[in-house]
Amino acid sequence: MTDMSSRTTAIPLAVDTPADLTFIGLLRERAAASPAHVYCEHKDASDAWVPVTLGDFLDQVEAAAKGLMIMGVDKGATVGLQANTRFEWVLLDFAIQAAGAITVPIYPTSSRYQVEGIVNDAELSLLLVEDAAQAEHARAVEGAPRVLVIDDEESPAVATLIAAGVHVSDDELAARIEGITKDDIATIVYTSGTTGRPKGVALPHRAFVEWPVNGAADHDFGTLADGDARLLLFLPLAHVLARHVEFLALHCGAVLGLAPNPRTLAKDLASFRPTWIMAVPRVLETFYNVVDSRAGGPMRQRLFRWAAEVSRDIDRTRQTGKRSLGLHVRAWVAKRLVLNKVQHALGGNLKYIVCGGARLSERISHFYGGLAIHVMEGYGSTELAGPMTCNPPSHVKVGTVGRPYPGGAVRIADDGEILARGSNLFVGYFRNPEATEQVMTDGWFHTGDLGSIDEDGYLSITGRKKEILVTAGGKNVQPAALEDAIRPYPLVQEVVVVGDGKPFIGALLSLDETMLPSWLKTKGLPSMSVREAADHPFVKEHLQQIVDQANLLVSRAEAIREWRVLPRELSERYEELSASMKVRRTQVEDHFADVIASIYGEVR
Repeated sequence: MTDMSSRTTAIPLAVDTPADLTFIGLLRERAAASPAHVYCEHKDASDAWVPVTLGDFLDQVEAAAKGLMIMGVDKGATVGLQANTRFEWVLLDFAIQAAGAITVPIYPTSSRYQVEGIVNDAELSLLLVEDAAQAEHARAVEGAPRVLVIDDEESPAVATLIAAGVHVSDDELAARIEGITKDDIATIVYTSGTTGRPKGVALPHRAFVEWPVNGAADHDFGTLADGDARLLLFLPLAHVLARHVEFLALHCGAVLGLAPNPRTLAKDLASFRPTWIMAVPRVLETFYNVVDSRAGGPMRQRLFRWAAEVSRDIDRTRQTGKRSLGLHVRAWVAKRLVLNKVQHALGGNLKYIVCGGARLSERISHFYGGLAIHVMEGYGSTELAGPMTCNPPSHVKVGTVGRPYPGGAVRIADDGEILARGSNLFVGYFRNPEATEQVMTDGWFHTGDLGSIDEDGYLSITGRKKEILVTAGGKNVQPAALEDAIRPYPLVQEVVVVGDGKPFIGALLSLDETMLPSWLKTKGLPSMSVREAADHPFVKEHLQQIVDQANLLVSRAEAIREWRVLPRELSERYEELSASMKVRRTQVEDHFADVIASIYGEVR
């Protein structure tokens, strides 16, 4: 339903779930119906995939939950969970819920300062971490709770909990969730903090349970789980989008593959052979750039690029339904020589890619689309438990982030800001009612993003409300369009457009240290460091061409007039990137103030 007069798009709720359908309620329901069904697969020491059935998984969850009770975790208490995407993360998450407690995810890369902030703000009763390094950070925090370590050789966390809870009865465990409903808080997820100190987003059970149930009930979104669906998960489970996938797989019956290390993604795709994945744009761009750079010499690279353009043409004509004889011939040749090999590298069975977190380049989207892979861009936030909108697989509109999930509504305010509401909405910021009031109006959440809705009810993102730059001449500039145009290039790791209060628009570019060696090789250039590459005439000329192309998208007053290459990559370590790899603009501008000053001829 799209109301153009109020610029609102909404999809009715498909399924009204019962009040007691919580995290653990959904697991018990699914395990009772299909105990022998494989819920997930994880890798053992030899990298072989080990299946775990729903019945076995529930048994382990309840055994660990009993141990949490013995460890002093009370009903409604908060338990921290810090680890990479792995079987133990999912197991402990459900165990915390079975014990009637609240899961507080912590990114595995979080600094000691960040861990300390979460420990104190959430008042954790117990902290479960992955390894000794994380344990050292946690135990150094003043007033830290007890810490259990998943990879502890002598007392691994899961085994310790199971052993501790052997004398707790099933009735005692059942009493823990008595009275808990889908509107109660299930998890507190701390925002990645791109604009300030992280806030604890309190999310209810319904945000993770009712949303997947309704998504699966939709005749279009439900096709993702048709047949023998296999979902490879490599995003960090501390991120709400990955948690959404965790529950979507559970409800739909898809087999969830847990990949702890994104660096092994190529191998994991080949061995797990997923039918769909969920990824951020950088993953899709990096895969494309790696294939391009490793094509094998100038001739093979030209062949790949020709085939890639054919793939884009295939996807573009699929939407119109008209394909010329010439394209039929080119498609046949491109598939035989190149594209079939690319599909094989992606596992051979990949049909869907759900993509979110940032804008995806249309040329990258069309490339995968030509491989018969539906690239479904979506949009959401931590406060919305991950996805709010998504492109349905049967009608993907490249360049948009789709329509609302069933039960959700999106509205464009008078100033262009995106407002959202639905069963996925957060309860509020934990113990911070003032911050909650600032982003809520009459049940609508103010996302801080700017956007528009088309005649079919599809949402497009145009920028961030707080990131509008105003030049000294009074020109309002939204940096997102320029940044999104430059970022996909293989040589570029990140780009930050600057110019607030300045006479013209400038930009900071960081080079991708991983892609740089292969890029230099394909250009016939010697190996060099990032600092050396930043001053090399050929590299600077190439970057200028990229900037010139981006400038074609904006007016002359909004175009990048001067730019500089940073001496190193932007890093999460220095808090220039959030844990979800989003740029923290303020920190970047502070850390590279001297570089910005050089753009404007200022002396610092």
